[in-house]
Amino acid sequence: MKVNTQSVNFNADKKLIDFIQRRMDKLDLFYDKVIQSDVFLKVENTSDKANKIFEARLSVPGDSFVVKKQCKTFEEGTDSAVASLERQLKKRKEKLRAYL
Repeated sequence: MKVNTQSVNFNADKKLIDFIQRRMDKLDLFYDKVIQSDVFLKVENTSDKANKIFEARLSVPGDSFVVKKQCKTFEEGTDSAVASLERQLKKRKEKLRAYL
């Protein structure tokens, strides 16, 4: 799956982008009709330690899923967002099976 990664107000290193790509590729195991995914990485200027925002938009035929997580690190945000998207994709697949 093609993952478009955009980092806002900073430059993401290759290691982080590869990590996100690997995690997002695992979503193909749960739903194989994913068209594309857009990932936005943002850093808030706050004194709070959880100032990293991971936002992902996943496009599937006829629908799209958006997940936004705020965590201490982008890796932690990626893991929790992928887990959330995984649940949503499984739920959609079950609904589609119910109609067939």
